[in-house]
Amino acid sequence: MRVGFNPHKDKIQETGDYFHQVILPVYIPSFEGYFKDSFEILKLCLESLFQSSHKKTYITIVNNGSCKEVTVYLERLLSENKIQELINTTNIGKINAVLKGLAGVRVPLITISDADVMFLIGWQEATYNVFRSFPKAGVVCPTPSSKSYKTFTSNIYWDLFWSKKLRFTPVKNRAALEAFAHSIGNEEFYKEYHLKQFLTVSSNEGTKAVVGAGHFIATYREEVFAGKLPKFTRYRLGGTSEQEVLDLPSVKRGFWRLSTEDNYACHLGNVVEPWMKEKLLSVKKNATPSEAPALLERKASRLEYYLKIKLFAKIIFAKKILSKILWMKGLPKDVSGKY
Repeated sequence: MRVGFNPHKDKIQETGDYFHQVILPVYIPSFEGYFKDSFEILKLCLESLFQSSHKKTYITIVNNGSCKEVTVYLERLLSENKIQELINTTNIGKINAVLKGLAGVRVPLITISDADVMFLIGWQEATYNVFRSFPKAGVVCPTPSSKSYKTFTSNIYWDLFWSKKLRFTPVKNRAALEAFAHSIGNEEFYKEYHLKQFLTVSSNEGTKAVVGAGHFIATYREEVFAGKLPKFTRYRLGGTSEQEVLDLPSVKRGFWRLSTEDNYACHLGNVVEPWMKEKLLSVKKNATPSEAPALLERKASRLEYYLKIKLFAKIIFAKKILSKILWMKGLPKDVSGKY
């Protein structure tokens, strides 16, 4: 039996003061083997996020089947209002966890991050600056990579093929690239020439951004996810799931995938090292809320996506053609063929 009238019926949902959501899927089933240090890594990750983020940041944690100790810790963070949302599930996989985090909150900017990232001071403002400077930016990563220049980026080459705004420029933070290579257990991930130059775009005001974006941490326009997304993916990790949910929706709308010129986050991996706690000490509390960048909506046609991403990519990324393009954009001839 129902008595009375629900006072919330037919009321418009308020968005609140938040304009930036951060989604972190967390999967720590035990403290053994691969996951031996994962709980400490998670604490470093979250503490750096709390310290470096402004007050208009809505933090969503998707507890993706973690063990009891981790679950209790996350529930305490929720009760202490350090996070705004906690979603508990069984292990449904990283991307399915992300899809759950995307539901129910609407803000203009959404950061999706792995749980082994250290957020550095200024990461939000640096990200916003790229969105402000490049109206076509749809995804912005705070960790630039010299090797991201041909992953769903052919629309940038199409738009700026003859422009001097698309050029190779000196790497801003060589040490950060070397640290990332160390964090994934592959010291040779970057060759010497990767550590010297990367492909960038320049705005009219002189702001630079690196072509391409990874997705162990990246910030997306909300508009990217406004279209039709899969309800679930059959992959727990990897496969085509990240392409379907994180890569293609942006370029299908004609947006660019970019990264900040300097480095504003560290990949921690799954082993705690002494430098991590030292680095965390430098991440001071960011008490000044930033303003959301103005984002212009953009609609791309299916023909544009087919021409710039499907067809043009096959042409320009052919090895012989690509080497000539890279030379034309500023790489030395002896490097352009192997970059």
